[in-house]
Amino acid sequence: MGFVGTMARHLDTIVGPGVMLLYPLYASMRAIESPSTLDDQQWLTYWVLYSFLTLFELSFHKVLAWFPLWSLVKLLICMWLVLPMFNGAAYIYENYARKWLKNMQTLGFAPSSSSSSSKYPEALQMMTFDARKAVEHYIDTYGPESFERVIKAAEKEARKH
Repeated sequence: MGFVGTMARHLDTIVGPGVMLLYPLYASMRAIESPSTLDDQQWLTYWVLYSFLTLFELSFHKVLAWFPLWSLVKLLICMWLVLPMFNGAAYIYENYARKWLKNMQTLGFAPSSSSSSSKYPEALQMMTFDARKAVEHYIDTYGPESFERVIKAAEKEARKH
């Protein structure tokens, strides 16, 4: 097995820095430069989750040393968070972090965000990351007036039923 076995044993060391640091750094810089805020959500959430994962690893390194597959598990978790086909960080934000933040705002422990410039903030917040991305792309392509017409037509159709 020689070379192939060595590569397999050290996969996390070879691929890990690229998946966990280099690609997220590159994608974060692109997100900062893009006019969209949707990709910012993905990458800010990734860095928060990666920080928590690193803190967990540093805090429990003596226990994790007993688990020989920990480095591979960490690599798989980071791949799920990073890769665009999964958008795991956005999923975590949509399904857990946002609900937690809303609960904290309801209880008065976190300031509410009223900085949304959209006319439909509640509707956009109920959409998935991909749906908001599609709406933003539609508005960029056809303009806000066209989107307003679509909304009015949908409201008119909804009133019929």
